[in-house]
Amino acid sequence: MKRWTQFLLCLLLSASVWLIHNLSLKYTGVVTVSVLAKSSLKGRSQTASEPVTVNARCYATGFRLLRIRHSDSDVLVEINPEDFEYTMSDDKFNVSAANLSKYAADIFGSGVQLETFLNQGYGFSFPRENNRTVPVRPVVNVSFKPQYMAAGPMRIQPDSVVIYGSGSLLESVNAVLTRPVSVGDASKNVSGVARIVPVPGIRISESEVAWALDVVRYVELRSQVHINVRGAPAGVKLSVLPSTAEAVFRCRFPAKGNPAEVCEFYVDYTEFTGSISGSCVVRCDNLPQGVIDWSIDPEVVDCLEMEEVEE
Repeated sequence: MKRWTQFLLCLLLSASVWLIHNLSLKYTGVVTVSVLAKSSLKGRSQTASEPVTVNARCYATGFRLLRIRHSDSDVLVEINPEDFEYTMSDDKFNVSAANLSKYAADIFGSGVQLETFLNQGYGFSFPRENNRTVPVRPVVNVSFKPQYMAAGPMRIQPDSVVIYGSGSLLESVNAVLTRPVSVGDASKNVSGVARIVPVPGIRISESEVAWALDVVRYVELRSQVHINVRGAPAGVKLSVLPSTAEAVFRCRFPAKGNPAEVCEFYVDYTEFTGSISGSCVVRCDNLPQGVIDWSIDPEVVDCLEMEEVEE
């Protein structure tokens, strides 16, 4: 009896070694995987309504082939929208076998070599969803070293996103905000990534945006300038009080001349006719390149209309 027990144990051990050895070898076999597609298709749900059965011939160890064949769970695979081709007749998004092969590692796992899919393509259904496009508004807190400033507004990419949700919620959202972007003592160009603040009950097409801000050194120039009048009809004189103001220019360093010598400050007669108080905003035209920003004091002047007296 003891010998029979030893014999059976040896036989079992030999069979186990044989099985492990054979399963460690690589084979070509047909496997079936249930694939649930995920994508960022505009106007559609993020996940397909149902999984699609994918059949393929793969080369892998026996262990891996068995694992794939006995898996009964869906494999979630994120597919680039550019890899789909839309079919209007059945409202499906088809992905060719060639494009789907890009995601072989996600579908079958590492260590599995795809030889070929058994179908030319696969179709996924992504239900339509309520959506609208809204701008992204960065929340910015930037300070600069002395004599440095932003050369323009902060650039963000993308500058708009698609939001999804119920109609009432979508109507209440006119923009999405970023997490605060804080930079201190900036003296050179800065850039980074800012996460978008989630909105309860809303799905947002992007989770973050890239931002960039150009920073330049500037020199400040001040000049007394005359304020002209534009658009006044013949026979009408518009007096501006005061007729001169102090203009302040912030120019890229080094400054190339005085901008006050080439630009013109004026008030618009049309704006005066629509003003109840007779006040007008001073505007600037012909601003030369290199001027980053300008201001004038006072910004608003009083205007008085008079008929010109013929001599």
